[in-house]
Amino acid sequence: MELFCGLLVLAIPALLSRPLGRYMADVLDNGTVSGKVVGLIGGDITRQPQNWKEYAWSMMLVNILMFAIVTVILSFQQGLPLNPDGKTALEPSLIFNTVSSFVTNTNLQHYSGEVFMSCFTQLFGLMWLQFVSAATGIACLAALARGLSGKTMMGNFYHDLSTATFFILLPLSLLLACILMAGGVPMTFDGAAVVKTLEGATQTIARGPVAAMVAIKQLGTNGGGYFGPNSAHPFENPSAITNIAECMAIIIIPMASVWMFGFMTGRKKDAAIIFSVMMLLLVVKVFLAMNLEHAPSAAFAGLPVTSSPNIEGKELRFGPGTGAIWAAITTATSNGSVNCMHDSLNPLTGLIPLAGMWLNVIFGGVGVGLINMFIFIIVGVFICGMMVGRTPEYFAKKVETREMKLALLALLVHPLLILGGTALFAATPLGASTVLNSGSHGFSEILYEFTSAAANNGSGFEGLGDNTVPWNIATAIVMLLGRYVPIILPLAIAGSLAEKKTVPETSGTLRTDTILFGSVILGSVVFIGALLFLPLAVLGPVADHLSSAMH
Repeated sequence: MELFCGLLVLAIPALLSRPLGRYMADVLDNGTVSGKVVGLIGGDITRQPQNWKEYAWSMMLVNILMFAIVTVILSFQQGLPLNPDGKTALEPSLIFNTVSSFVTNTNLQHYSGEVFMSCFTQLFGLMWLQFVSAATGIACLAALARGLSGKTMMGNFYHDLSTATFFILLPLSLLLACILMAGGVPMTFDGAAVVKTLEGATQTIARGPVAAMVAIKQLGTNGGGYFGPNSAHPFENPSAITNIAECMAIIIIPMASVWMFGFMTGRKKDAAIIFSVMMLLLVVKVFLAMNLEHAPSAAFAGLPVTSSPNIEGKELRFGPGTGAIWAAITTATSNGSVNCMHDSLNPLTGLIPLAGMWLNVIFGGVGVGLINMFIFIIVGVFICGMMVGRTPEYFAKKVETREMKLALLALLVHPLLILGGTALFAATPLGASTVLNSGSHGFSEILYEFTSAAANNGSGFEGLGDNTVPWNIATAIVMLLGRYVPIILPLAIAGSLAEKKTVPETSGTLRTDTILFGSVILGSVVFIGALLFLPLAVLGPVADHLSSAMH
């Protein structure tokens, strides 16, 4: 049954992703209706073509404005409407962390939503950011595609942001929200319900506009839950049907983004190769997670229950296999929602989510996953060009020193944020005093937190007291750098390539629509990823596994 579930949540989004990708490309570049509506709302500001610098500046300006608005909402939520339970303002460092988290499409949560947030904050602060942060990723991918097509004017960010929000994310979210409400996910503006239990005790049950937030949290690869337990909570994920629907929603737009890129560049075969590489990595990731989690937990060694799969930290409505599938998919994208406790995964299973975030290109976040893959493609093209003694080319444009400097900088930012943050917090009381477990497992808790922040994923290994001023500030800075540097630098590369003359294809040209090139991409991702992160894997999950086996 679990194997069937795994096949289902991968196969159906894969089949639907191509037509969705065509639709996304059409509304962004050729949508007559969407263009008129966006033009009516935004006026001339949405019609002016922008080069890569103007596009990137507009993106940053809008994101700064988003940051400021939600900071105000979180600071004064006690005086805003739709606050039936009387929620008060958050602590300043937690406000900084939360706004940084949601504006960067990370949704790392150092709080429980039902405890700290009012309905107004959840809907008009955090959920709004879930829409526009996801739309930012789609818009920047569209700009990258136009630049690689040879257009020095890469579109208009305001147009792309509005189109992605109103014509891609909003309709899909409405559809998924209706499905979730039919499945039992609550949608109400009422405050917490006070009920009598069967034993006669009084219980307070939090509720709110849950279905709306869960829909965009999954479709926008946001992952931020209305409740602290996220999608392990029965109000966010009541049944096996909603579990499958939400799991498919996590992956469908990242898959469609690859096809959108192919349609916008006119290179559908190239998109098919990239899609195949990503799909292969995802299938391997899901298969390994399921098999590793079916091994008994080392904590039960020598007891009669050792013959069963690891059910520690699992929501028993879903089981260990389904929890492992979700863990693999949510970290293959930058979604970060969870339906089990990642801290309770078998050590080697815990390595699978970490690997997905280290690579950060297995479909990745909405739009930005393919932008990250573009960096590996440029590096792979350069290596192949040097091996045959000719100037590397991509999309009939020469890849030269300027492009490689930018690509290497973009490539190194991700591991530097993870390694630097982990080293500082593991070696000092800033992090060492906040871990639940000592040794390699405690190291993995710190490592996972910085990995999740740098990859804009947002899932947590948990077992970590992360709502402290140092953790809030450090992870917020990592999230901001991990979001915007890997977006701006690829846009700069695309802008640089767009200004170059087209190079005629010859017999020595490395074609980018072949299985050979797919192997180049796969090799670049796997070998570069291993060189960057293998020592961390050995110090954390691998050492934890060996230690558990010895005991």
